Amino acid sequence: MKCWIYRSKRKPDHYLFSDRPNELEHVPAALQALLSPLDLVMSLELTPARRLANADTTAVLTALRQKGFYLQIPPRDIVH
Repeated sequence: MKCWIYRSKRKPDHYLFSDRPNELEHVPAALQALLSPLDLVMSLELTPARRLANADTTAVLTALRQKGFYLQIPPRDIVH
């Protein structure tokens, strides 16, 4: 599946994966407002075999198929 990845300028380390190039109307307005402005950083062919650095590929693919987007947020610091 082809996907486009946008980086939030407002929220560090927040990335929005979309199944549509240069079209984010399917992303909820509240989420867009929280993240905007967004910069397109890359597009890639996402397959179940492809590894992503900070997201589960299966979860990303599932969200793209069901909602058309996936939000990757930075992992929280683990406090022991």
